[in-house]
Amino acid sequence: MILPNTKKEKELRESGFEIIIGVDEVGRGPLAGPVVAGAAWVNPEILERDFEGRELIRDSKKLSEKQRNKIHKFIKKDNNFILGIGEVSVEMIDKINILNASLLAMRLAVDEVMEKMKNTQGKTCVLIDGNKNIPNLDLEQKLFAKGDQRIFSIATASIYAKVYRDELMMKYHQEFPEYGFDQHKGYGTKIHMEQLKKLGACAIHRKSFAPVRAVL
Repeated sequence: MILPNTKKEKELRESGFEIIIGVDEVGRGPLAGPVVAGAAWVNPEILERDFEGRELIRDSKKLSEKQRNKIHKFIKKDNNFILGIGEVSVEMIDKINILNASLLAMRLAVDEVMEKMKNTQGKTCVLIDGNKNIPNLDLEQKLFAKGDQRIFSIATASIYAKVYRDELMMKYHQEFPEYGFDQHKGYGTKIHMEQLKKLGACAIHRKSFAPVRAVL
């Protein structure tokens, strides 16, 4: 398996960037729940050495839930990682569309990291998984297709965002247990579609998405 590497972070540091932040979103495709983005600054020193769990920092979709939770716990408590979350509600998704909501979540996540690093000065670059720049972000940005598979800081951000959103959907499951959000996290699985057609939409369904509109 090809793991995310630190070549891009190293290359950018050598070209003069002192703060490098990876960012990724999760939850763009589901029919229910918020869209979430994670952002991650990783201490350059830790990028140069092995540490427990390093092999688990890769595209969050390639990890089991147990593996994601293990590395998530590690990066949250380790001072070598500074993390941010951006969460955009279902109401805002329906208002501004899912693409704009995803980009907004990314900006909020980066803003949180920058706030935590406000005493750290330096030329900053944001590495984005995808092909769209983040609007209203006055920082250098670089785009990477499949960045969560290739770039260490983006992979870190993807894990942080994925676990955060999954935990949110587990809480929503307590409120709306009949939809099975604990199993599919809002994605349009067979079970979810069957329950959606049977019960109609609940408060966290994205009403601008066609399968949800169809049952309204």
